[in-house]
Order: sequence, then structure tokens, then C-alpha cells
Amino acid sequence: MSRTRIQESGSCQGAGLLESRLTRLSREDFARDVWARTASLTREASDFSDVFSASAVDELISRRGLRTPFLRVAKDGSTLPSSSFTAPAGVGATVADQLDDTALWRAFSDGATLVLQALHRTWEPVAGLVSGLSAELGHPVQANAYVTPPQNRGFDAHYDVHDVFVLQIEGSKRWVVHEPVLPDPLRDQPWTDHRSAVADQAAHSTPHMDTVLRPGDVLYLPRGWLHSAQAQGRVSIHLTLGVHTWTRYALAEQLTRAALAALGDDASMRRALPLGIDGPDGPDGVMGLVRKRLLAAVAEADPAPLFHRARRSQGRPAPLGPLSQLNALDGLGPMSPVRLRKALEPRLEGARLSTRVGYLDFPATDVVAVARLLDGRVRTAGDLGLALAGRLLRAGVLVPADR
Repeated sequence: MSRTRIQESGSCQGAGLLESRLTRLSREDFARDVWARTASLTREASDFSDVFSASAVDELISRRGLRTPFLRVAKDGSTLPSSSFTAPAGVGATVADQLDDTALWRAFSDGATLVLQALHRTWEPVAGLVSGLSAELGHPVQANAYVTPPQNRGFDAHYDVHDVFVLQIEGSKRWVVHEPVLPDPLRDQPWTDHRSAVADQAAHSTPHMDTVLRPGDVLYLPRGWLHSAQAQGRVSIHLTLGVHTWTRYALAEQLTRAALAALGDDASMRRALPLGIDGPDGPDGVMGLVRKRLLAAVAEADPAPLFHRARRSQGRPAPLGPLSQLNALDGLGPMSPVRLRKALEPRLEGARLSTRVGYLDFPATDVVAVARLLDGRVRTAGDLGLALAGRLLRAGVLVPADR
């Protein structure tokens, strides 16, 4: 079966985000020398004022009507209850968990760190950076911002279960980094499961890195690396880009699920165990049979469909405006410019196109035209055929484009 997947911009042509904005290393050099191996600091990697700023923080908190959990508040290693900084917003906006900017100001002035979460959903410049980096790395990426008053810290030494790129936006922050107590932790192996080992490592071992980040600096930490940070003489703002890495363990999970799904169709595997059985081995060698069938199912299983489904579920497509989409449909003509919606994770398998907004089946006569769309270039509706272009616009797969 033929498979086609779009190659997002920046992932293979020219210098990608890793090289141009984050590390000054090509994707190949970063993969060979740094990725998932060691902490790495790049001084003056880029000017990030186009991505985030102090004014963006003020706008998000005071004017956007954000609700929890888009913000956390932390002080001296503890997270404050959301009830301490949320409230209804008056007539017509009585939802109780909206951010209370006055309460947040008081907490911040008292030394609390503000954590703006999932910025890739609420601030467009960050969303663009996250989308491009995710396409380049091949792993899901999310973004948080940490806003810390002078001489304060939000969290004690800990590790994350995802890789991070720390982008210093404003102010400066001292980072103390130690090597892992648990290399490459999985998502269900948080630092709190190793609290005493983490505290001992942070308190008694020589730091791998003890440095101050200033605007434009970028720090990369693989998952598991211990770190703590403290703002210096003024307010510190930094972005953390969290890379939720796919692991060999995750592939094993997908493989196992595919094998178990196949065993569900095997009548002999659905058969009941003998009466009175008191252990997995049983009197009739049932465990030997189960092992044999399971190993055979694993050997024959194809985890790809589950893998791609899970991969699509861990991200969102680019924003879609319903009014511009309706205008495009109403005015659709042979010369109307259209393009594939970005960040769809599209895969064309035979005559089926699977994306983050669902799947579509096509007649054989349309498959070639659909395949051409996957390069992401702008086309005219006439190139595709008006009926096909209209169907894809209605499905949210195509969007209007500028030449």
C-alpha cells in the first residue's frame, strides 16, 4: 500500500529552527552529539522578542480571559491552589475559574512565579515556533512561560519527563544542572518517585552546569537531568519548549496493543482457563501455549496504524477561521488559491487520507490530485477540480491561501 506524508517547512530544506534559532547546530550534528545525551548551552542563540515578551505576559493575564489550567502559580517549591488567583469576571462572564489579575499581581509581588501553560494554544508567535520545531524534530512539542520576580525561584531541584529547550526572553536566571539519578525517565516515572535521590544529588554532587542565562540564550536539557533556577536582579521571563519524546518503550506499547488486538480474534485465546486453576502455569501447559501465541502475534503485528493514530492525537492542526472558510467556499472558482492546512499530520494510504481532523476516502480519479496537495504548496481550485476542492474545504483539510 502506498503511503505519503507531508514534509513540513523547515524540516529538511535549508537551516531549520535548531540551527537558525536554538543551537547553531544542524539537525544532523544536534542528533549525533546532543539529542537525549547531554545538557547544552548556546549563548546569544537568537533574538526572541518576536516570539514572546513582558507585554505578552500582561496581555495574556489581564485581557485575554484565560482560565485554569492555562496558568499555575508557584512559590518556594510549592504550587498555590487555583482558588487563590481565580474568580468570576462579572456580568456575562461568570465562569468561576478565570484569572484574577489583581490576585495574580499580589502573589507575584510577594515572590510567586507565574507559569503560563500551553502557550502554543494561546499566543500565535509561540504556536508557530512550536509547530515548526515539532515538525523538525518529529516529536510533539508544547510551550510554557515562567515569569519569576527578582531573587526568587518557583520550584526546587527536579527533573522533567520530557526534553526541554529553555529560551531566556527577558531578565536573567541562574541555572544549576546536575546529571540524572534516573536516565531517560518515562512519563509515568516522575521525579517525585525519587525525591530523596534527587535532593541528595542536588545537594552533594558537583553540578554539571552552573550558569546564568541572559536574553537570547538557549539551554537544552534531556529528560531526567536535574535542574533548579533562580531569577537574578530583575524579573526573569523564559520559555520552556517541552519535547515529549517518542521512546522505544512507546513503540513496544504500540506493538503489544496490536498483538493483543490480533489475539482477540483467536478463538483458542478467548477460551476459559480450567476450573480450580491456582496459578498462571496451570496443569495443562496453558502458559506455554499463551507465550507461544503471544510471541507469534508480536512477530506478525503491525504497530504503524496505532503509532500514527497516537502521533496525530498528540498535536493540533493549524488554526482555522470559520468565517474565512465559509467565504472561501462561497467564492470558490477555478482560480481560487488554496493549500493544505498546516500541522495536519496527513498520511495518504491507498485512497484514504488520514489527518488530525479525521479521514477521507476518495475515488481513484482523485488520488493523484490529493497526493499533489501533500507538498504544502499553494494550488488553484481549478487544478484540483472544484468538487474536490470544495469537499476538502468543508472537511477543514484545505484552507484559502494567498499567492
